[in-house]
Amino acid sequence: MPRIPWDDPIALPVGTAADRWLTVRPERTVLGVIHNVTSATRLLDLLRLFEGDTRIQTVFTCTGSSAFEHGIPEFVRDHGLVCLPWAQAIATKFDLAITTSRGGDLHRINAPIIGTPHGMGYNKILRQEAGSSPRPRETASPGSFGLTAEWLTHDGAVVPSAVVLSHDEQLSRLAEGCPEALPSAVVAGDPCLDELRAGLPFRDDYRAAWGMLPGQKLVVVSSTWSRESQLGKSRDVLRHVLATLPRDEFRVAAVIHPNVWYAHSPWQVRSWLAPLQSAGLTLVRPEGDGWKAALVAADALIGDYGSVTFYGAALGLPTLLSGIPADGTLAETSPIARLLPLLPRVDATLPLPRQLDAAERRLRTDPAVAEVTANATSLPGGSARTLRTLFYDRLGLNEPAEPVVVRPVEVPDSRSVVESRRSPVAPASMSAVTFEGDVVALRRYPAHLAGGTDAHLTDAHLVVDEAEPDDRLRLRADVVVGRPPASAGHLAELLRAHPGCRVAALPDGVRACVVGTSSGWRATVRWESADPRLSAAVVASAVYGRSAGGGDPTTLSVRLGDLVVPLDLTEGGSPTEDFGPIRQR
Repeated sequence: MPRIPWDDPIALPVGTAADRWLTVRPERTVLGVIHNVTSATRLLDLLRLFEGDTRIQTVFTCTGSSAFEHGIPEFVRDHGLVCLPWAQAIATKFDLAITTSRGGDLHRINAPIIGTPHGMGYNKILRQEAGSSPRPRETASPGSFGLTAEWLTHDGAVVPSAVVLSHDEQLSRLAEGCPEALPSAVVAGDPCLDELRAGLPFRDDYRAAWGMLPGQKLVVVSSTWSRESQLGKSRDVLRHVLATLPRDEFRVAAVIHPNVWYAHSPWQVRSWLAPLQSAGLTLVRPEGDGWKAALVAADALIGDYGSVTFYGAALGLPTLLSGIPADGTLAETSPIARLLPLLPRVDATLPLPRQLDAAERRLRTDPAVAEVTANATSLPGGSARTLRTLFYDRLGLNEPAEPVVVRPVEVPDSRSVVESRRSPVAPASMSAVTFEGDVVALRRYPAHLAGGTDAHLTDAHLVVDEAEPDDRLRLRADVVVGRPPASAGHLAELLRAHPGCRVAALPDGVRACVVGTSSGWRATVRWESADPRLSAAVVASAVYGRSAGGGDPTTLSVRLGDLVVPLDLTEGGSPTEDFGPIRQR
């Protein structure tokens, strides 16, 4: 029985007395079969094919067969689903049942069943647990989850009336794992990949919705579930990515499999990743289309053996691999198993920018990845059309007159991400400086992630907020940024309170600050750019770099990635006094 908080039979919209109370009398009733949040999310994607058709009523049930049932009640509530207790569902006759997984006693459902994958095709090996249900005969060698008799038959009979495949290559694997299911096979492409590709022409819209600034690149880091996944096996990869990508030039979004969220609990995942969110990580929620919108907007992907990695590579993203799973995790002939050896591995001893550049160059010259990812679908752009025909054929209804249109992925909003803690204290940064004539180029990194591979931090200086709670950072900072009001007295007080500090700055309105050095030099700095990356901290770092490198500070510009902003420096003057020229300490 499903371990969910509803056990009493539901009177509406199904049941013997339902007709008396219903406003719309449907001609057919469809049962959506939920195993966990992962399967439920894909299930709702498929059920969009019934949108607008009042001839069809859809209700749901939960098989109670998944170890990842946590989160189902919230998913059902948030999406407004009618979810029948399992006992009521198997006692009720339906016109069609659609399932996106294979677990549970599906043979007890009184309806033709259409079985589809809930990820990119069929790639993983998964055995039924003893006692979970009567075990049908097994194949001589382990095959792909969903393509073997173990998952497709009960007492020798094939359970689904239709086994949906995404590519013709899966026919041979089905023939090996469960030949009696071949007459039920329907090659219908991949609706998820079609949606992703339909979103590509609107990539700028997705990037704007993610808050990407001009010149920034979005790197998606994905992890499936299990101990062989990135989070289970290579937990430091995500930290390394955030530690070595300049925060003004890159955004990092984490896409983590729902089974991780609902095995450990959403609170626990948020707790584990909170320090990385403080370092700028965008944490995508496990339900909904946020992960798809992140892929469409992305410039690169770092992933493991999950479906997200394959989808990203299929979209043409430069892709780095976080690790190879142990033998017995993937079906040997599956597309993902064939893809992984082609991808360059993340090197935790090297900063990420050069690795991403190498992956992009390799992608342009090596056709092998494209050849493998072509196995994602045999019907590019045609999956929804084929699936709708299949669904309505099984229901015995004529399809709606309106043509099937592949809709782009939904544009993300605030509900697509896990909000990070909002601290009044700006995060400390390690700022690396290079010089380009009168331009000081800055690359800023999260200070609290420094430690490991620090080759990218050569000649870097530490910048902190005067309210930085970590004394270890605050007391050894090279640059300290204070709070308004901006005045010569306040600036001098900042420098006295931080004797190791070389440069201090105070915001003075929206696009100006007062800056001074421990040698006695003071100036007011103004800039015209409204880019939110510009701040008193950036100006102070630029002054620090100029102070260390010599040159005329009044002709100073600062570079953050592709953004170059001239700075207007007025030595002395209101609200500061003239303390003389800049000098080395």
